[in-house]
Amino acid sequence: MGLVQKKIRFSPIAYTRYLKGIKKSYAMFREGKNLENIAEKSWQIAPGNTTISSKAFFLENQLERVTGTAYTDDPYKEMHGGFEIEHAPTRAYKLKNVSMINGFLYKGIHNFRLHPTFQLSKKMNYFPPTITDTVIDNAALYSTSEGNQFFGLWLTDDCANYALAAAEGVPVTSNIIPYSHMPEYESFLEMKPFRTNSAYLKNAILFDDNWGNNQNKHLRFAANRNKLLSRFQVNSHPGVFILRRNSGISRVMLNEIEIAEQLRDQYGFKIVDVTQNSASEILAACAGAKILAGIE
Repeated sequence: MGLVQKKIRFSPIAYTRYLKGIKKSYAMFREGKNLENIAEKSWQIAPGNTTISSKAFFLENQLERVTGTAYTDDPYKEMHGGFEIEHAPTRAYKLKNVSMINGFLYKGIHNFRLHPTFQLSKKMNYFPPTITDTVIDNAALYSTSEGNQFFGLWLTDDCANYALAAAEGVPVTSNIIPYSHMPEYESFLEMKPFRTNSAYLKNAILFDDNWGNNQNKHLRFAANRNKLLSRFQVNSHPGVFILRRNSGISRVMLNEIEIAEQLRDQYGFKIVDVTQNSASEILAACAGAKILAGIE
């Protein structure tokens, strides 16, 4: 669907990031409005829809103990549910003549960052390459800057976007430092992306699918979930506690192990450790669990 050729091209376009007041920089996440302005064409893949928020499970008198929140100013409303949520449509944008260099996409004076800054070489960041060695006729990029930084968002958003990309062209992603569990998940989900940090994209299709969970995205979630579960025996059991320890962005619970062991001994929970167990071991333990518990 999209021809990939080895071909050397020279361009100083990566240096447009230094043009203060002229450059337009974005992180490649929820950028539909900016993509619309520079796209050759755009179209809707799936419509949005409205859902009613469910009530969360919580014990009596526990909300009063909340001392701070993130992503909401009204935890009481969020936890009790019952309000409408608008899920945006899924859209695609076709751009022509895009350069993909060192974790950035360049189109004219616009650049979109795919890599988190800590994954970029300081030398390469200050002196970006001027040569690309690959030309792709029809590329479809499914990765986002958030997914490249947070494993959870890669697993939900980027892996769900992969199906969109595979239907449109060569599914392309930036060549980031891989998460430890990434190769197993890609194998289980039948993902075969083209990884590169140095390419010229004659036609590049990008997606805006991160403003909610519309019905189409739910179907893609379900398809990925079924692919994973099909590989493991699913027997109902009380639950799993997922030890986070100090992995990823630090969110340390001082008595995490004590809680996990209490749930194991009193309620029959299994314990998995994301820093020690493989993706296969984690998925095998979680298949059939009535409850998954752990630190977000």
